[in-house]
Amino acid sequence: TCDTGDQQTTAAVQLKEAAATIVEGLRDVATHEGEDAVFECRLSQEAAQDAQWFLGDVPLQSNEMNEIRVQGTRHSLILRKVTLEDCGSVSFKVGQHSSAA
Repeated sequence: TCDTGDQQTTAAVQLKEAAATIVEGLRDVATHEGEDAVFECRLSQEAAQDAQWFLGDVPLQSNEMNEIRVQGTRHSLILRKVTLEDCGSVSFKVGQHSSAA
């Protein structure tokens, strides 16, 4: 605000948060049937609201078969007790950025 006594003007500052980017992408995982497969990637910032994991084209949620973790900038997916049907592409997307293994 600028106030000269008989006149006043006001302006506001608004910031847009920079979009998160992937700074460390996914790596391929080879494991045995019945074991867990762990995928990790790291983002440029902690606050990434639109992060999503996929197995093939299917979006994943945390449940008894898939554990999704976020620790700071590190995002992890644990596929529990994998079977041959779990073979395929795993991808992680945030904003317009993605990584696959």
